[in-house]
Amino acid sequence: MIDITSVFTIILVTAGIFFLLIGSIGTIRLPDFYSRTHATSKSDTLGMMLVIIGLIIYEGFTIDGGKLILVLLFILLANPIGAHALARAALHAGLKPTFEDHKKEDKEG
Repeated sequence: MIDITSVFTIILVTAGIFFLLIGSIGTIRLPDFYSRTHATSKSDTLGMMLVIIGLIIYEGFTIDGGKLILVLLFILLANPIGAHALARAALHAGLKPTFEDHKKEDKEG
């Protein structure tokens, strides 16, 4: 007999892995630092959240589940703040974002 918590765990962990994979592909495919940072921070945060929530459901209300909740809260706070700090440091260092629309207009006009 299949347990319902195992099914929810499998669904959440699989969805989390999917978003982590999409973030990794975005790191390779996107054109500049700012786009890459944005893609990885959003999709990696969501992917890790889904994986950890799946593990919390699998573990149940134990001390290990409480530790996973603390890890989840840390990830929710640290990932967006870290991505913002990286983007702000790159901007202050003089790294300009690329704008595809402006390149097309320059070629046409």
